[in-house]
Amino acid sequence: MQSSAEAAARRRISSALRAEADDIADRWVQLQLDRGALGKQVSEVELREEADDLVAAITSGLDSDIPVENLVATHQELRQAVSELSLRRARAGAPPTGTSLAVLYLKEALLEAVQRQTRDGDELFTSALLVNRLLDTAGALSFETYVEGREEIIRRQSRQLLEVSTPVVRLWRHVLAVPLIGTLDTARTQVVMENLLQAIQENEAQIAIIDITGVPTVDTAVAQHLLQTVNAVRLMGADCVISGIRPPIAQTIAQLGIDLSTILTRATLADALTAAVKLTEDSSAQADPRDAR
Repeated sequence: MQSSAEAAARRRISSALRAEADDIADRWVQLQLDRGALGKQVSEVELREEADDLVAAITSGLDSDIPVENLVATHQELRQAVSELSLRRARAGAPPTGTSLAVLYLKEALLEAVQRQTRDGDELFTSALLVNRLLDTAGALSFETYVEGREEIIRRQSRQLLEVSTPVVRLWRHVLAVPLIGTLDTARTQVVMENLLQAIQENEAQIAIIDITGVPTVDTAVAQHLLQTVNAVRLMGADCVISGIRPPIAQTIAQLGIDLSTILTRATLADALTAAVKLTEDSSAQADPRDAR
């Protein structure tokens, strides 16, 4: 339970926020601009919008019955204001330390307003302690949210790069190809599989060529990833041809005892395309005997 001195300081801070909301927001924006913590990633207009939202949220939080140490975590409006501020700055590429410090600069602007409301030393000291507890928690939340936001952006960009690096190309009627370049890991295999299966459905493909000319090495893990993709393609009613089996890779596969005997393989993409076209022609001829005459 809060003491009478803390309750009085809380009321004093709330009073200062209501009486000088615009001045506090202006001062906070100016402190951020003067100290250059954010670089040029956030405009002054955006800073003012953030300031208005956060000042209003703090005022609402202090007017509630929630203890100060739990205010940022449990007051929905305040938590949302801090989180949105951090996420916007994460997307804009502002530095993480600058984002946390920006929230902490609000201490100075808020305490200046409290000081204009009272000259009582004890009340100012208690108010400073309360403001520190409140905004230190907000600063910690802003840093945590910023890091989570940046990680999400990195994950999304990584997936986009994976999708770009694993295009599915239509080479012939009912024939698709996926040219792989670089290491084939679990995450990339999943993207290849998703893109390839979707393309098989959209193009009514019968043959999918997986070209590994650009894959530097093939080990047991890479071979397993290839087998998973082949099995998924077969479940879609299509078949696979693996091309780009260079002599060193063939030797490695043999030494590792990896069984690719159930999969049609070719040395080059051109050879694989020739085989794929022949397979589709044979399939069409079997489907309609008149085409074979």
